[in-house]
Amino acid sequence: MRRAVWVLAVLLSHWRRHPMQLATLLIGLISATALWSGVQALNQQARTAYDRAAATFGGARTAVLVSRDGVSFPQKLFVDLRRAGWPVSPMLEGRIQIDGRSFRLLGVEPVTLPSEVGSAPAIGRGSLQSFVTPPGEMLVAPETLRDLALGEGAQPQANGITLPPLRLQGELAPGVLVVDIGIAQDILKMPDQVSRLLVGKSSAPRASLESAAGDKLRLVEPSTESDLERLTDSFHLNLTAFGLLSFFVGLFIVNSAIGLAFEQRLPMLRTLRACGVSARLLNTVLVIELVSLALVAGLIGLVCGYVIAAALLPDVAASLRGLYGAQIPGQLSLKPAWWLAGIAISIVGALAATAASLAKAIRMPVLTTAQPQAWRQAQRRWLLFQSAAALAVFAVAAGLIQFGESLIAGFAVLAALMLGAALILPMVLEIALSLGERNARQPVGIWFWADSRQQLSGLSLALMALLLALAVNVGVGTMVESFNRTFLVWLDGRLAADVYVSAASDAQANEIKAWLRDRPEVEAILPGGRADTQFAGSPIEVLGLPDHATYRDSWPLLESAANAWVRLRPGDACLVSEQLSRRMKLAIGDHIEVAAPGGSWPLEIVGIYADYGNPKGQIAVNFAALTRRFPQIPLSRLGLRVAPDKIAPLITALQQKFGLDDRNVADQATMKTDSKRIFNRTFSVTGALNAFTLGVAGIALLTSLLTLANARLPQLAPLWAIGLTRRRLAALELLKTMAVALITALFALPLGLLVAWCLLAIVNVKAFGWRLPFHVFPLQLIALLAVAMAAALCAAALPVARLARMQPASLIRIFANER
Repeated sequence: MRRAVWVLAVLLSHWRRHPMQLATLLIGLISATALWSGVQALNQQARTAYDRAAATFGGARTAVLVSRDGVSFPQKLFVDLRRAGWPVSPMLEGRIQIDGRSFRLLGVEPVTLPSEVGSAPAIGRGSLQSFVTPPGEMLVAPETLRDLALGEGAQPQANGITLPPLRLQGELAPGVLVVDIGIAQDILKMPDQVSRLLVGKSSAPRASLESAAGDKLRLVEPSTESDLERLTDSFHLNLTAFGLLSFFVGLFIVNSAIGLAFEQRLPMLRTLRACGVSARLLNTVLVIELVSLALVAGLIGLVCGYVIAAALLPDVAASLRGLYGAQIPGQLSLKPAWWLAGIAISIVGALAATAASLAKAIRMPVLTTAQPQAWRQAQRRWLLFQSAAALAVFAVAAGLIQFGESLIAGFAVLAALMLGAALILPMVLEIALSLGERNARQPVGIWFWADSRQQLSGLSLALMALLLALAVNVGVGTMVESFNRTFLVWLDGRLAADVYVSAASDAQANEIKAWLRDRPEVEAILPGGRADTQFAGSPIEVLGLPDHATYRDSWPLLESAANAWVRLRPGDACLVSEQLSRRMKLAIGDHIEVAAPGGSWPLEIVGIYADYGNPKGQIAVNFAALTRRFPQIPLSRLGLRVAPDKIAPLITALQQKFGLDDRNVADQATMKTDSKRIFNRTFSVTGALNAFTLGVAGIALLTSLLTLANARLPQLAPLWAIGLTRRRLAALELLKTMAVALITALFALPLGLLVAWCLLAIVNVKAFGWRLPFHVFPLQLIALLAVAMAAALCAAALPVARLARMQPASLIRIFANER
């Protein structure tokens, strides 16, 4: 034990003499751990929210009985099933609006609610009477209470009805209101109706479902994965990909720092072996040293990761809410497993990054260590092998593009493209620098290109990191800008009316319409409505569109049959959203049937339209046909066509006359501005992770140059001795770094565009169901190229400045060294 402590003290003395190497090693581990653990913290927070939503009084985690036609059914079936021995509990679900905001209302029956159902025990026996006795109680999450800007015990209004007093329930998901089922039937005006029956676990004998309920109900087995989890898989895969990329870039830094330290400590290791230290003990102490450093860096990285996650959480929550409707709490709460996993990933990453050096140390005989080795010498055979591996990876990517069907396959294409590009980068640089050397005429010029080729072995990992970071920046930036351009055009089509009004109830909507008919500045009143139903066993949204030129001229149709809008009028035709058409493989001319209260509704598809940002499948039908088929839907939303100079006075008059606020009435320009703000915030987390990744790549390049600086003095000292000044040598070193960085950046630009195409044409389609048009933005590419060169300049500045200020005595000592 004492000998191990003595050996450890000797090894640690190296870091005291080389504090910059220790700093770069710790920076690599801290940055890798921080970005990876920060991303995992965000994912964990989101998945906790999904579990919360899925477990709310059953959800997807509980077996349920639902109507075969996808609509509500009589409460009598609940009684019949209970008598037949089925442990079922009724639930009614609907949506209500409070102060212009839509909430999900759940009506439950607490006496029969299965004990294993999520959130059920929180009702409690003591409060059961107050929950079921009028006016009852309405359970809400703390986030919902904050959104309503009300205190506990308040009674808001919805649909002209005073709701029960609000009561906090911490386990509930945001945006959900829970009341007794009898109260919910009154609020939703659905007497004696049930949306579904929760099925509890029981070993008691029971009759068959068919004998108790006939063919009216079907059993849906519980799922281990919620709908939100399935919908948001692509988003979390995206975050995880960024985290992994940053993690590996950080390990590049660790690998470079440990590689140089190993070479510099060869005489020390030789001496220790000569003094009787066994190879096993030496490697054990090396591992202990590394694990100790990784533990310190991991703890610091976890703190930094927590700070990063807390800073990005509001934007991640906005992304998930905007893209999928997922409600994520805005406060970060982490389990102990996250901290343990962060420490473990730091240690495992450090060991993986230093595996080659540790293996070399354990295999190396005592005398072999006395022979100095050039650090990271590039071998042509290895370069050819690496290039062959890159071509094989590209072939895998081509196969996945041709035959891959899943979202995982789409991300695998991206991973294969970037891995293949990283592997082939040294060969690309080798070819470019060889061409430069071949065309050089002056001796210094020939040395410039030849020495640049020699440096590739030490810089290749850092340049790979720069390539990957820049390609991801180009790809994601192009995707976001393409989405932004398309989104703006799409908004112009979807927000075609000049003013939008959201009444508190149908009665108020009728009053507003009667008042608007007498206003000469109102050119048209465009009612709107939507209903939730099912198609082919999946939930979809049915949108009602008025037969008006406003929609005919601006609705964002991608494909349509002849006279599509005319064929919508009778109510036997529909338009389908792009994502629904892709998911269900629907085309123009196909016939579908959707569930409706009066039975199935047969429709012919006459058009396909863009519906970006909507996770649900959607169809659009004639508004009058929608109200005939779904007479119970709320009709409280109105669109108005108004002369531009009359918009502001009309909004003011509406607010004063009917007590509406900015959430209930808004003009088109305001809604577009808000939508653009939400869009920008949705993708701000992507921009932040892009910046983090590029920053870590810059650090990787800096550490590689710093670690190469001392090793390169034997190549530079002879040039100084024959007359090249230190400043000229520094300028040449800077120029070499900028040259290889420029070649890398130029290679990254087409790679980034290819990544963008994959995101738009493959990943986006598999994840969301829509395909965005591909645009190239030259100014953005030029800006990113400039950023890459600036990062390379900043990385090269410190080692170049040290060379320019190096004392002549330091260069003279090179000639006395055994090297």
